[in-house]
Amino acid sequence: MMPTLENSKPWLKNTYFLYYWSAFISCIGLSLCDLLLCLLNYLSGYRHDWSDQKFVAQLDFAFRALTWFVISAYLHIQFSHSSERKFPTVLRIWCAFYFLMSCSYLFIHLGLYWKQLCLPFLLWVSDIVSIIATLFFCYAGLFGREQEGEEIHILDPLLKISPSRNNGDNGQGSSVGGESVTPYANANLLSIFTFSWMDPLLALGYKKTLELEDVPQLAKCDSANVVFARFREKLECDACGDNGNGGQVSTLKLGKILILSMWKEIVWTALYSIVCTMASYVGPYLIKAFVQYLNSRHQLKYKGYMLVFIFFLSKLIRCLSDRHLSFLLRKMAIKVRVALFAIIYKKGLRLSSQSKQGHTSGENTNLISVDIERTGLFSWYLHDIWIVPLQFILAFLILYKSLGLASLVAFVSTVILLSANVPLGRLQERYQVGLMDSKDRRMKVTSEALRNIKILKLQGWEMKFLAKIIELRTFETRWLKKLLYTLTMTSFVYLSAPMFVSMVTFAFCILMGIPLESGNILSAIATFEILQGPIYILPDLISMVVQTKVSLDRLASFINLDDHPNIVQKIPRDSVEVAVEMVKGNFSWDLDSPNLTLKDLNFRVYHGMRVAICGSIGSGKSSLLSCILGEVPKVSGTIKLNGTKAYVAQSPWIQSGKIVDNILFGKEMDIEKYEMILEACSLKKDLELCAFGDQTIIGERGINLSGGQKQRIQIARALYYDADIYLLDDPFSAVDAHTGTHLFKECLLGLMGSKTVIYVTHQVEFLSSADLILVMRNGRITQAGKYDEILSSGTDFMEIVDAHKKALASLNSVKRGTCLDNITNGKEDSIIICSEKSIQDDKEIEPENYKIEKPVGSEGQLVQEEKRENGGVSISVYWKYFTTAYKGAFVPLILLAQILFQLLLIVSSYWMVLATPVSRDMRSYVRESTLICVYVALTLGSSLCILIRSMLTVTVGYKTATTLFNKMHFCIFRAPLSVFDSTPSGRILNRASIDQSAIDTSIPHQIEELLISIIGFIGTAAVMSQVAWQMLIVFIPMIAACIWYQKYYIAAAQELSRLARVCQAPIIQHFAESSLGSTTIRCFDQEERFMDTNLKLVDRYSRPKFHLSGAMEWLFFRMDILTSITYVISLVFLISMPKEVLKPGVMGLAVTYGLRFSMHAVIWDLSILENKMISVERMLQYTCIPSEPPLLIEESGLGHEWPSQGKVDIIDLKVRYAPHHPLVLQGLTCTFPGGMKIGIVGRTGSGKSTLVQTLFRVLEPAAGQIWIDGINISKIGLHDLRSRLSIIPQEPTMFEGTLRNNLDPLEEYTDEQIWEALDKCQLGDEVRNKEGKLDSTVTENGENWSMGQRQLVSLGRVLLKRSKVLILDEATASVDTKTDYLIQQTLREHFSGSTVITIAHRITSILDTDMVLLLDNGIVLEYDAPTKLLEIKSSSFAKLVQEYIQRCGS
Repeated sequence: MMPTLENSKPWLKNTYFLYYWSAFISCIGLSLCDLLLCLLNYLSGYRHDWSDQKFVAQLDFAFRALTWFVISAYLHIQFSHSSERKFPTVLRIWCAFYFLMSCSYLFIHLGLYWKQLCLPFLLWVSDIVSIIATLFFCYAGLFGREQEGEEIHILDPLLKISPSRNNGDNGQGSSVGGESVTPYANANLLSIFTFSWMDPLLALGYKKTLELEDVPQLAKCDSANVVFARFREKLECDACGDNGNGGQVSTLKLGKILILSMWKEIVWTALYSIVCTMASYVGPYLIKAFVQYLNSRHQLKYKGYMLVFIFFLSKLIRCLSDRHLSFLLRKMAIKVRVALFAIIYKKGLRLSSQSKQGHTSGENTNLISVDIERTGLFSWYLHDIWIVPLQFILAFLILYKSLGLASLVAFVSTVILLSANVPLGRLQERYQVGLMDSKDRRMKVTSEALRNIKILKLQGWEMKFLAKIIELRTFETRWLKKLLYTLTMTSFVYLSAPMFVSMVTFAFCILMGIPLESGNILSAIATFEILQGPIYILPDLISMVVQTKVSLDRLASFINLDDHPNIVQKIPRDSVEVAVEMVKGNFSWDLDSPNLTLKDLNFRVYHGMRVAICGSIGSGKSSLLSCILGEVPKVSGTIKLNGTKAYVAQSPWIQSGKIVDNILFGKEMDIEKYEMILEACSLKKDLELCAFGDQTIIGERGINLSGGQKQRIQIARALYYDADIYLLDDPFSAVDAHTGTHLFKECLLGLMGSKTVIYVTHQVEFLSSADLILVMRNGRITQAGKYDEILSSGTDFMEIVDAHKKALASLNSVKRGTCLDNITNGKEDSIIICSEKSIQDDKEIEPENYKIEKPVGSEGQLVQEEKRENGGVSISVYWKYFTTAYKGAFVPLILLAQILFQLLLIVSSYWMVLATPVSRDMRSYVRESTLICVYVALTLGSSLCILIRSMLTVTVGYKTATTLFNKMHFCIFRAPLSVFDSTPSGRILNRASIDQSAIDTSIPHQIEELLISIIGFIGTAAVMSQVAWQMLIVFIPMIAACIWYQKYYIAAAQELSRLARVCQAPIIQHFAESSLGSTTIRCFDQEERFMDTNLKLVDRYSRPKFHLSGAMEWLFFRMDILTSITYVISLVFLISMPKEVLKPGVMGLAVTYGLRFSMHAVIWDLSILENKMISVERMLQYTCIPSEPPLLIEESGLGHEWPSQGKVDIIDLKVRYAPHHPLVLQGLTCTFPGGMKIGIVGRTGSGKSTLVQTLFRVLEPAAGQIWIDGINISKIGLHDLRSRLSIIPQEPTMFEGTLRNNLDPLEEYTDEQIWEALDKCQLGDEVRNKEGKLDSTVTENGENWSMGQRQLVSLGRVLLKRSKVLILDEATASVDTKTDYLIQQTLREHFSGSTVITIAHRITSILDTDMVLLLDNGIVLEYDAPTKLLEIKSSSFAKLVQEYIQRCGS
């Protein structure tokens, strides 16, 4: 649902009201509390003498009471009487400052108290009340922003979006999930603090499997619309203020804009970071005092309880601040992703043609799936940049208090370790850049292979491309290994750092004679333990800074690419005569090339004119249309355009989604107009044959449609748009003669009759109806005028017409003369009657079993929702992961290494505590040299364990990642084509990029983290329980409660995580699809609608992500509270024990270990690992795809010469596309004699392409057989079959690389053979004129070659292969008649002894065949020599020829 002013205002008002009351109550409460304290202090001073301390306190309380009362009054007036509802900046700064000062006062008072100074009880009350109240006030002050003004201002441009945008979103962008907004938006303070707003969703997830509809919508301020609007506003402001840089976005600028967009979240999280850090150092600071208390026999009991209370309070504050810090950081990461998703998508729609050539779809996929993800993840590390130094400073201050000058040694040794960052950081950056570049190359080839998988399978090249991908992956893994082992060494250095620093520090103490007492040692150990956090984070931080910089560099580089130039001048609407005008136009696809694509273009088109463009292949016809669209970079000249335009591309661009959405393309449904267009485009019958009619979901790139169907849907889209100017790029080449005639008459002459139409065509019969014909050669308009005018005025047009006449002359051969005379001399009325009767006959012949019950649901749709597992990740997934590498042999060794590390660490702590005295007046138990030597030995042993564990983990992780990659890709490339028909490539690319990236780096690291957490928790529990076994009575219920909470949480969390993964693939797919169709999208002025769809898809992805973050913190908050209570109980138990039972040092060690006691770390790491393991689960799904039959069968006994004759026997062949689908071929029986030319004709949907697919075993027969030269093709290997047959497909394909690689990808032929093939297919001269010759560059999808040239390259491939069986599937549809004639001559000459099976819509391509097979609804209607069929006037073939002659004659 789009945000509107009406539904936004109440929400904004309620939100503001919540923040206002929080602040107002906090201020009133503080004022009343300070007033009460003032009165109590006055009464105390009245009863006793007034000391200076009481007098100062009295003034302080009075001043505070007055200040807070004034602020309360101001807030009340501001809310009640002022229209400007916002917290002033000064007040926000004041509330943050007061909170920090209150915390500082508390710590100062604690310090004074431990120095035996007596402080008034009222001061303690004042400190605690001030901290709690100002925390609420801070929350309201920082979040209580000017919601109404700011958000509505941001929404302004979005409110202008047309309400008619309800079509074309493919169902992807629909507002699912109901209208319920997340409870977080309206939660009260208690609910926010405790994350109770997550309760309803978690309860629902516990009862049932969550679907996306169950996940609430995001709050308006977190929606993609608002977040992107804010980001765009900052970006535009920055661009306006930096005119000197030409609008370029540097890496630094992009980072700055992201920070400015999120500054409020950054300020709030910074405050939480400070509080969390300060609270975490309370324990190490007070541990010495606690040990002294335990050692003293005369301490007051209340002092012990006061210590326990302070420990508990610090742990509680740390818990609260840490949980909300984590949640807000995740929320910020989501917003960063949203902003970057949107800006990259918007840029993708605006890229110029040159920019697209330099930036492939594989690289773009990585931008979306890896770089944006990584940049969002950096939010997690943002504050570590300054918090880590702060933590070091606090740690060294505590060390200085405990150990004096020895702390300087600790500082120096830490600095030495940290200095290793510089070379390691540089190495990481280098390896990261190399890894991402190699990943881009791999993803580019993978994306291209998936896009063209059909031709790869037909040619038998899929394993060659798989080998290429594996080779690229091998190169990528070289960088990966270097990066992983560098990270391992970095991790080893920093995990060992605390032990190394403690070892050096204690050694220095002994050397300098600094006394080591249990209290000092415990304080130091606790400090080193906390110091381990920032030291451990540091390598990750450096790695993330490096990776994020690389990703920001890549994102900034993409944003800085050239936009689509606005080279078309709009003529004012009152100038009604001229529709299109071009004056002295010079254009080039490559501005750096001296050769212009189009030269000296001058023409004018008036409204209502029909303009035809013709010429040989590569002459610049399609480029001319692209010029009018403004797609080709302009060198000089002007283009003027008057009115809206619609475009029908030569290569059909069909959006995945419903057929009806592709036709409406964002327009409102007008049933009458819609039905009329379906009729005009001959789509009615096609839709009747579809199970879901126009609600049928089209696969990616229209994969489940024929070429003719895609072209007709494109024409219907253009007609429905009702534009002033229509640009049609050879729209009739993909349809049969009858349909072509119908389209020309009904669409071009009928519905477009009053419009301006500019159409490219190779069909000469369609030229006579044009008001203006433009003849092109070598990028120039050589002739312009009407048909009769230019026919005698130049040679170019005459050549085209002569070639057409020569083709028609074959119709008047001696064999067919009599028959054709009879047909052509017939009356026009009888021709029409025959044609109508033919259509009626088609309907009568259609068998009953072809009628389809139209299902109500979506079960029969080709593309289904992506499959996802339910419940937790299966144990089998973990088992497969752990046993993939070396059969799991290294797993026990990794576990053993971590256990030994933990044992040695605990033993070393016990050794230092037990071997040193509790106080200075006690004698040491062991010699100092023995003390330090044993400690060094234990420390070095534990460091060695870390190194072994890290190296083994990386080795196993790398091997597992490589094995899973190879398995998944092998299964994908061996899958039948039906899998690719129903699986959008975005799903596969998602696994090949995001999931593979997680398996490469994240999962091994996370397994290490989990091991450290689990064994660390067990070690801590053991140390605490060792003091007194009774502690187990507390531990066991606490652990049970934590496990119950985790099970309650995991049901919803797993599904939210899976939903997030599933919702990410459509973003990638939509981006890739929109990039391919950006020309069409821009032509139809649909950028805004597609941008809106993208934002909706991003919101779908953000919803489960946001609520997963809330679910995590819900769980961790409760676990932290439980462990804090357990810790307090253990402390109370310790101070209640008799002093003689245990040594104070041992009890102090239990307290020290208890400071880090938390189940949260275990569950946190377990949850993250489970979420990451979903990547393994998803990849394993694709290792279980059903495979095609074997590529090679040794027992088949095929000779090298098979097939030697090319005889094809088809026996009772029945084929269906899927088990639940009707038969497409229904008992086909015929024989194609060896060495003969067979033509296959029939209406759309008659089964022509199905027969071809069955010949190549893309489809397996439901019944019947096909024999080639006496061999049943079902009994031989697929590679044996496909490599021995040749095909020129309807849609020509070229791969990125060189021309040589495209002609000979298997590298089987010499240069001489390749040149010979090029000359035969009429491309030799064209290639010789290119600078690179055979090594001429081919860009992605062959975009720098015309459609006709691509088709000739396909012809060149089969000329090299010289198979005995050749299939031409509309092979000459995209070439002119002259080139078609030359190709037919070439095929007759070089394939005279081969069986050539031709599917063609040009009758002239069929007439010289030996036999014609006419199919209708999957059965053989006619099969005989064309001469014999033409002699029978009533034959369907004769009618087709008659229609063609009638069309040519018109």
